[in-house]
Amino acid sequence: MSEILLPAPVRPDVNRRPRPVVSPPPPETLSPPSPVRPTMQQVRTRRQELRSRIETGQARPVERQHRLGKLTARERLALLLDDGSFTELGLYRRAPGPDGKRPHTDGVVTGSGTVDGRKVFVYAQDFTVSGGSLGPAHASKIQHLMDLAVRVGAPLIGLNDSGGARIQDGALALDGFGGIFRRNVQASGVIPQISVVLGPCAGGAAYSPALTDFTFMVRETSQMYLTGPDVVAAVTGEKVTHNELGGAQVHGTVSGVASFVCDTEESALQEVRYLLSLLPANNLELPPAQPPRNAVADLRPALADIVPVDPAQPYDMRLVLAEILDDGEFMEVHENWATNVLCALGRIDGQVVGTVANQPLVLAGVLDGEAAEKAARFVRFCDAFNIPLVTLVDVPGFLPGVSEEHGGIIRRGAKLLYAYCEATVPRIQVILRKAYGGAYIVMDSRSIGADLALAWPTNEVAVMGAEAAVNVVHRREMAAAGDPARLRASLAQQYQETMMSPDFAVERGLVDDIVDPALTRAAIAAGLEMLSGKRLTGPERKHGNAPQ
Repeated sequence: MSEILLPAPVRPDVNRRPRPVVSPPPPETLSPPSPVRPTMQQVRTRRQELRSRIETGQARPVERQHRLGKLTARERLALLLDDGSFTELGLYRRAPGPDGKRPHTDGVVTGSGTVDGRKVFVYAQDFTVSGGSLGPAHASKIQHLMDLAVRVGAPLIGLNDSGGARIQDGALALDGFGGIFRRNVQASGVIPQISVVLGPCAGGAAYSPALTDFTFMVRETSQMYLTGPDVVAAVTGEKVTHNELGGAQVHGTVSGVASFVCDTEESALQEVRYLLSLLPANNLELPPAQPPRNAVADLRPALADIVPVDPAQPYDMRLVLAEILDDGEFMEVHENWATNVLCALGRIDGQVVGTVANQPLVLAGVLDGEAAEKAARFVRFCDAFNIPLVTLVDVPGFLPGVSEEHGGIIRRGAKLLYAYCEATVPRIQVILRKAYGGAYIVMDSRSIGADLALAWPTNEVAVMGAEAAVNVVHRREMAAAGDPARLRASLAQQYQETMMSPDFAVERGLVDDIVDPALTRAAIAAGLEMLSGKRLTGPERKHGNAPQ
């Protein structure tokens, strides 16, 4: 048999892989060509168009705002700030949303500008965007602006026109308000804070204006309240309109929430500009001064005719202020609330001063609870911002009565006492006529720290009026007298001559000098010059506990 030859076995290559069959890709799966990038000019144009749309706003909401008699946020800023000075922050900021179409700015315009060349920070709520309602992005913009104002040391102005918290954001909106309130408190006494209410300011939003130094409102346009008319009606059954509940007139005359009430938005914003001209930028600066007027040689004989000698005869203290202050100009705070005391900013010899004065035309100039609170807050503001205080005294005492005692006149009067005792700025007291009882003490007497106390020749410093004193001291004698009226008159005259003589106070060191009424402006100007270098620091402490 022949041999059969078999082929040699082939060892498989374990590293060998089958070569894939590559088919050409279908045309639709090919990589698309690279996109054509826009030119720089196109990018700039698109950005400018977007900015223009945001700044112009939507036509219908803007028209609706104008129909309501209100300006838009940007129109208000144009009136408040110097032309071309506004630098906006957060123009493109908006709240996140699933549709990506939430409006830019989120209903508030924020930034910095100048007023008469001086830097300010300002936010203006925009009612044409989401009703100016506050959500997290809205609040964040305001909070950032407030932080910048404190860091830079410049006034903060808030233009309020908002429907309140944005309900869709729930508790996050409330958290946003809380952050604003905390910053209001931290900035208090550091930079001037001014609120201008130009529309609704309801619910928790009302607390921010209440925490600032001054609040402006506009008649028929501004409303501020914690609970609106519908809630009031549901809870108490009282039917009330928005203006009756929290309008400018209410807060300017009844509650005292509004520092200034104006007829129009335009006049309110002009008044803000004027107020800023009297205020320093922060607590480390002095108020802006004007050239001296040679007030130390300025005679004002009209003062002797304005103020009657008879302590029971009324007169308008505003006429006295007009004679004492430069050009007769002053800016009165809370003009129509607690009108028995006047609080005003003005200038003497070019220097800004704060004046506190009794008003004999109203309740004979007595102090009551509201007047004490009004004056106390004004005194504390002036002290915080290095504004000297001039106090004009013509006060018969505190207002007696059950309603005042039950209304806390002791506690409220102590606020004014505390404010003066705490103040470290130059302080000058001028007693025009009567200065009776505890009211004399709290109207910046020497005993509580006035640096200079002056008095007119008509001054009467006493515990009380002559007839009231005689009724107390000589009660038994008059009860036993055959002619009590004649005895009372005789004893009152004797008390007047001995205990209420114009020389009594100066001889006992209660006042430093008796000045002729015509020399009042000159004497105050000289006193302010003498005290211009005053330096006074209190004891080291965290803070006092002011009466509430």
